[in-house]
Amino acid sequence: MSLRSRRLSIASASLLLTTGALVATAPAAHADGPGTGTPYVVTVGDSYISGEAGRWAGSSNNSETPADALGAHAYHDNAAGTGEQIAKCHRSRSAEAYIGGGVGGINLACSGARTTTSAGNDFKPGLDFYDNGAGRQGQAKLLQQFATTHNVQQVVVSIGGNDFNFASIVTSCVTDFLTSPSWYPDYCKDDSSVVANFTAANITAVRARIAASFQNLRTAMRAAGYADNTWTLLVQTYPSPIPSASGFRYGQSGFTRQSVGGCGFWNADADWANATALPTINNTVRAAIGQSGLTNTRVLELQSAFNGRRLCEKTVGLYEEVGLSSWTQPAAVDKTEWVNQIRTVTTVGSNYYLQESLHPNYWAQLATRSCVRQAYTQHRGGTCTIAGTGLVNGEPRMTLN
Repeated sequence: MSLRSRRLSIASASLLLTTGALVATAPAAHADGPGTGTPYVVTVGDSYISGEAGRWAGSSNNSETPADALGAHAYHDNAAGTGEQIAKCHRSRSAEAYIGGGVGGINLACSGARTTTSAGNDFKPGLDFYDNGAGRQGQAKLLQQFATTHNVQQVVVSIGGNDFNFASIVTSCVTDFLTSPSWYPDYCKDDSSVVANFTAANITAVRARIAASFQNLRTAMRAAGYADNTWTLLVQTYPSPIPSASGFRYGQSGFTRQSVGGCGFWNADADWANATALPTINNTVRAAIGQSGLTNTRVLELQSAFNGRRLCEKTVGLYEEVGLSSWTQPAAVDKTEWVNQIRTVTTVGSNYYLQESLHPNYWAQLATRSCVRQAYTQHRGGTCTIAGTGLVNGEPRMTLN
């Protein structure tokens, strides 16, 4: 089955927001602690901070090779680098936790995570203190354990998208695109299952859950011995992964937008996603900060961070469309996409995962890492944007405004 044909049927499991962690078990005894030793940045939350899709630097429908930046061990976070500590957490080696410059990084996020732990067979640690006594723990619990024996200066969090059922929303949009004609499109923006996520009552409920998750992180740090003014919670918003209607390089007639581009949204749904759905989710995250009562927060605004490099945007293309053959070529960061294609059927026979769909890829993760570093070193939040072409120390040029 070709890469193109794999994207023509729907699988609802394909789009979980996923985030990963490099340490998911209690850390070994350590001589350092609050305010002592190597400073650390810790990331917690879902797939938009864990490193989902971090293996791939752009996309090609001809071969995986041009975009395969990290190889088969991209998500392996155990001590030997040979497997995942929690299956499908997808804690990428390109994740934003690792800002360098003498600052340690640890990734406690997990792909598919919500504010609270899902303790079924597909275990997803939330931002809580879940502990089954057999090594499965929530991210707040893991943070508390790590911070007790390490000098944690900044905790970065991305959470809330899965509480709005991001995966099912995107699946509805792609399904409607593939199963209705251009002369009579069925839009996802008015599907009852989608609309239910954006009622006033649901927004209020999700905001409360996000606020409680922030409070859990504060509780964890206090229990580890930190005063509130000795560390910072950097809350990041979600980036726009696809352009609005006028920005697509593929028309909406026929199936090309999905079969070639992997971005099967009707124009009206893409406009709704950028003008309504994404701002609603991000506004809820911001409002939850105030509701939480935390006084040591900053905001990393990512909503426009990848504009110009989004999936199917006119300004970038597949490797074969822009005349490049490898992610190592100097122009690749500027001419290829920073968001992974939506894959809508089984990926058997390839190295792609369905859950990597519509997530920031290798380039985007390094770009966000740059902005996290700037937030850390400059002791502030701000808006993360592209600042120019090419790479600086192996990362895209980004600025924190």
